[in-house]
Amino acid sequence: MLQNIRDNSQSWISKVVIGAVVLVMALFGFDGIVNLASNSQDAAEVNGEVISKVELERAVERQRRALYQQLGNQFDESLIDDKLLREAALKGLIERSVLIQAARDGKMDLAPQALDQLILQEPAFQLEGKFNAQRFDQLISQSGMNRQSFRDSMTQDVLLNQLRLGVGASDFATGKEVRELAALEQQKRDFALHVIKADSSAITPSDDEVKAYFEAHKAEFMSPEQVVVNYLSLNKAHYFDQVEITEEALEELYRQQIANLGEQRRAAHILVEVGELNDDQAKAKLEAVQERLNKGEDFAALAKELSDDKGSATDGGDLGYAGTGVYDPEFEKALYALGADEVSQPVRTEFGWHLIKLLGVQAAEVPTLEALRPQLEQELKNSEVEKLFVEGSRQLESFAYESSDLQQPAEELGLKVETSAAFTRNGGEGVLANPQVARAAFSQEVLEEGANSSLIELDADTVLVLRVKEHLKPKQQKLEDVSTAIADLLKQEQANEQAKAAADALLAKLEAGEAADVVWEETKAGSRMQEGVNPQVLQVVFRQAKPEAGKPVYTQAVLGSGDVVVIRVDAVTEGEAELASEEQAMFQRYLASRNGQQTFEAYRNALQSTAEVEKF
Repeated sequence: MLQNIRDNSQSWISKVVIGAVVLVMALFGFDGIVNLASNSQDAAEVNGEVISKVELERAVERQRRALYQQLGNQFDESLIDDKLLREAALKGLIERSVLIQAARDGKMDLAPQALDQLILQEPAFQLEGKFNAQRFDQLISQSGMNRQSFRDSMTQDVLLNQLRLGVGASDFATGKEVRELAALEQQKRDFALHVIKADSSAITPSDDEVKAYFEAHKAEFMSPEQVVVNYLSLNKAHYFDQVEITEEALEELYRQQIANLGEQRRAAHILVEVGELNDDQAKAKLEAVQERLNKGEDFAALAKELSDDKGSATDGGDLGYAGTGVYDPEFEKALYALGADEVSQPVRTEFGWHLIKLLGVQAAEVPTLEALRPQLEQELKNSEVEKLFVEGSRQLESFAYESSDLQQPAEELGLKVETSAAFTRNGGEGVLANPQVARAAFSQEVLEEGANSSLIELDADTVLVLRVKEHLKPKQQKLEDVSTAIADLLKQEQANEQAKAAADALLAKLEAGEAADVVWEETKAGSRMQEGVNPQVLQVVFRQAKPEAGKPVYTQAVLGSGDVVVIRVDAVTEGEAELASEEQAMFQRYLASRNGQQTFEAYRNALQSTAEVEKF
């Protein structure tokens, strides 16, 4: 072996590699080698904080998923430029990192218990109105996150919102701005419309026109690229009949569950954080709250007004029912010393100073084994099925990687090779509708190199591997197959052109002051929200200059249907009505919000311009 190394070290390739290493060390020292290697897993660095390639890949996948959800079956991945998608995702991560750093520099934070409350109250994670841990895990796993990464992401979202509100909500609008906007909104216009229809009923394109269009646009009349795949899908249901539950296992799980049953207590609290205040100041503030309670003020009302735990403050400080081991030990000790509706003395925890009130007690009810049997059997079965499914998925991935087809993996795992109908890059039907399937089927490794795909996780219960059976490349369609569609297209195009030419001619006459035999549909004192008028036409009407010396202003609007609307604006009446207090408040909020958005955008741009960003 040493001789082989010695022999190979004399080759020209080895000399080039060694020369490159020597050059790097000469220019940058040994640290240069280390730094080159250390950046291999980094996508960028923002003010010293790293954005990993894993984060970038997740962001790219989220963008793909968002495009698919937005466009549905119209989503054609072949039209997506991976480089542009990756650049956009990295740009978004860099902007997010800069803003989060600014939020942290501004001492913005979210207490862990407040985050817990946000998660528990999120409707997407609830079943029958209650938080469901299994649903929570399933949904976040579909986004490529675990519990900790989701909590980190949600915390960052809250910080970004705090920053946005902190900067944007501080803006305002002057009375003059409000009056000017109100005048524009209340402006009225006298106008008239004449519609010239794009009528294709009398148009018949000739065969020569159809043929000429086909010859000039052949690239538009190709059959779509398609593939037919063989695939193996593995679902958890495959293992349910293989699992048998023993009585001993049932009894053991029953003992574990009833051992966890205990008294639950419903607590409410008022929290004063130790941050801007020192410890003595925070305690003194809470003691002042306690004095107000002693004088008869309502605990829930004080919690809404004064508690720093914003997650529970809106519910009067109510934290709901919980058993032992949930709260901070000092908090729990004080809670379990209280009687019903009693309020504790000030309690110090790592989060600050609390006043704790006991709202209720739920005594433990221990169900019988028979009452819990169906639930326990299902839980044990699900646990065993999950283990078998994880192992089966691992085996399927391994067998598919090692095999030249899907027959051997199918035989090893007792699965059936299925064959799809032909589908495009937009995906197929059923399990093949998942965008990951089309992405794998049209990948270079699978489509061009003929390999089996890697394992595709369709959802928490189903995985799949596939292999291309047939590649149907785009083919030129025949003229006779598309002539009807081309004829319809030409009819509409020609009708649109005729309508536009007629509108242009009419406008030329009207602007020259010539008489024109036109039937107008007139509107007096029309508003920006005038009923019965196309919104696109209204936008054009209100963009026109004010008519001078009683001379109308003429213009036109081309609609999506090809119809052309000739527009005559006769007069403009400025809005001068006195604003009601509600209307004035509405305009004030709108302008303040718009100004706030502009201020935040300027703030973000300033942060971006001064950030130190390095992309790898």
